[in-house]
Amino acid sequence: MHALQPLLASFVPIWTLTAVGYLISRTGLLGEQAELVLGRFVFHVAMPAALFTMLAKAPLRSFANTSMLAFAAGTLVASLLGWAGARWLFGRRPADQAISSMAAGYVNSANLGIPVAVQVLGDASFVGPVLLFQVLLVTPVILGALDAGTNTVGTRAERLGRLLRLPLRNPIIMASALGVLFSAAGWQLPTALGHSCDLLGGAGVPTALVTLGMSLHGRPAAEGSSLRAEVGLAVVTKNLVQPLVAFAVGSLLLHLTSHQLLAVVICSALPTAQNVFIYARQYDLNTALPRNSVLWSTLLSMLTLSAIDWTLAPTSH
Repeated sequence: MHALQPLLASFVPIWTLTAVGYLISRTGLLGEQAELVLGRFVFHVAMPAALFTMLAKAPLRSFANTSMLAFAAGTLVASLLGWAGARWLFGRRPADQAISSMAAGYVNSANLGIPVAVQVLGDASFVGPVLLFQVLLVTPVILGALDAGTNTVGTRAERLGRLLRLPLRNPIIMASALGVLFSAAGWQLPTALGHSCDLLGGAGVPTALVTLGMSLHGRPAAEGSSLRAEVGLAVVTKNLVQPLVAFAVGSLLLHLTSHQLLAVVICSALPTAQNVFIYARQYDLNTALPRNSVLWSTLLSMLTLSAIDWTLAPTSH
């Protein structure tokens, strides 16, 4: 039990801000369009600012390390399972398949990964490469699939043209590309402008969590068995399959040190990021799966993360 209690503090802000969002929606404090407006604010303004700031300051060379191969393997397997289940078990359309893939394999590396890493590993150094991997590789693929799946009008050449122009139309990809450019070139924003960007980016995570909480109010009281099964698959894949694959690759194939292995498995076991809900909201998709996946995977991860810490770092307890 003592392994669970220190980690609990990392989850308190998530549940608190989600509860605040639920109360805001329940009381009608911000009006009927608040959830829509806040979701757009996160996607178009706050999240791009946060990603730009993070990538502009990140040393890109940290992206290349052996441990990331194990994390990438877990992400790939989990994402493919989420996609395959959505396509062949639940008959979802292509855009929803992308969301299911993300729900199963995209970890909450920012607002939860950092405090958990500090608590369990003693520092958050491994979270940086995880963030880079997700932002630079996983996110563009997911957003490309979402864009292709929701823009089906026109000829094949026209759709291909829209997809190629996606980096210029999508603020998440554009901000990430600019952040990489600033990092590679060693550029920095003027101090006042950089501070403004930091403040704006800092609003992303809390606003996303409040928006997530708002979506809980007014949802149908009963959910179909198909949705429950789909959420169950996403949560089991995210919380159990992804870290198990990372553990197998890290220990059996890469022969990582005990600390490296613990870092990889802990980060792989982080719950689904709230970004998946924001993306589904932005592309006008059904948000039930991402919303429930975020909530249930976060709840379950309090136990799985503690179990991983206890199992892989026995000398620390």
